Amino acid sequence: MNIYKKVLLPAFIIVVIAACTSTQKDQQTIEKQRIVCVAKQLTELIYALGAGDQLVGVDLSSTYPPAAQKLTKVGYHRMLNAEGIIALKPTVVYHDGNVAPEAVMQQLEKVGVPMKVFPDAHTVPEVKALFDTLAAQFGAQKQADSLKTKLDADLAQAADSVKQYKTTPKVAIIHFGRVINNYLVIGKAGTASYMLEMAGGKNVMDTLKGMKPLSPEIISKAQPDIILVTDFGYDRLGNAEKLAALPGIALTPAGKNKKIYRIEEHDLIYLGPRTGENILMLMKLIHQ
Repeated sequence: MNIYKKVLLPAFIIVVIAACTSTQKDQQTIEKQRIVCVAKQLTELIYALGAGDQLVGVDLSSTYPPAAQKLTKVGYHRMLNAEGIIALKPTVVYHDGNVAPEAVMQQLEKVGVPMKVFPDAHTVPEVKALFDTLAAQFGAQKQADSLKTKLDADLAQAADSVKQYKTTPKVAIIHFGRVINNYLVIGKAGTASYMLEMAGGKNVMDTLKGMKPLSPEIISKAQPDIILVTDFGYDRLGNAEKLAALPGIALTPAGKNKKIYRIEEHDLIYLGPRTGENILMLMKLIHQ
């Protein structure tokens, strides 16, 4: 028997067995995950990384992709239900820190539900880093690299396409429609404005941070050329004609010219693998 049979072959077999055992352990770890995700950005990314089958529940804001809408809901991410989450027997809860109420989080911690907190991503470099961080949870780095490559290509196309437009429309973004005669408006410091700028538009609510209720008088004074209304508010109020007749909006160029458009919240509120596509869509919407 030569040295191959005496030494190398047994060593090779040991290495193979060890590798198989390691792979089986990793696979078992992945198979054991029952994830409840209460952050819409993370939910979309988990599906994009090919790990959607590990989700057993999501929050109400996780509306993309359509498969997420079929999962059990555990409340809005700011109004979570502890019993609903515990009933799903999750092995881990994913969130971005923007969760409430605190009593629910404490209750989950008390019963021993593990939680993983991921940073929310507000810029393209941040969301690409988030791809990698999440991919590490599922052994999905190849998928993450593909997502980053596609995102770069889509953004490059958007940057080239926007050059054809010589004007910068003034845009107001209304979220959830009207509440007690005020409009919940998205300000400049947010993802929606970030995307709007890349699409060649300007958010006229440039004195605001986050979302704030504004009176009809302030909307009128801002004089937006275009008004974007996220899906829930748009659908609740009916159609563009009804929106154009509302106080404040009726006195704007957008209202007078009926340039009021519906937009899906998940296409505008956070960054993800479809951000380049969404900027191209947004570009066509505000420049038509």
